[in-house]
Amino acid sequence: MEKLAEAKRQLGFPRIVVICGSIRFMAEMAEADQRETVAGRMVLKPGFDPKSSHALWSDPVEAEALKVRLGELHRSKIVLADEVLVVGDYIGDSTRAEIAAARSLGKPVRFTHPDVDPDA
Repeated sequence: MEKLAEAKRQLGFPRIVVICGSIRFMAEMAEADQRETVAGRMVLKPGFDPKSSHALWSDPVEAEALKVRLGELHRSKIVLADEVLVVGDYIGDSTRAEIAAARSLGKPVRFTHPDVDPDA
């Protein structure tokens, strides 16, 4: 983990923030992305809403496999990031697990709605 942090420092990377939260908050995530980007941070977030209609997840078996792969990809984003921003006024099981993963890695976690912090 320290090698990654050192490489980012040597490359002059801006602070990286990963946005987490329920997919129901995709619009709020897009707004948070804009605010964080304007503040000079590099933003990572879920790429799309798997609950919307799309050919990529029209087959239930394929959709479940895709959901697993995307979960793994998002956890990698948490490892890469310097901090986590949780968007929304609801924390589900997946987001709760992402918060726990971030904190286990020593990553700071911010909330758009601090009252939903499961550890507050």
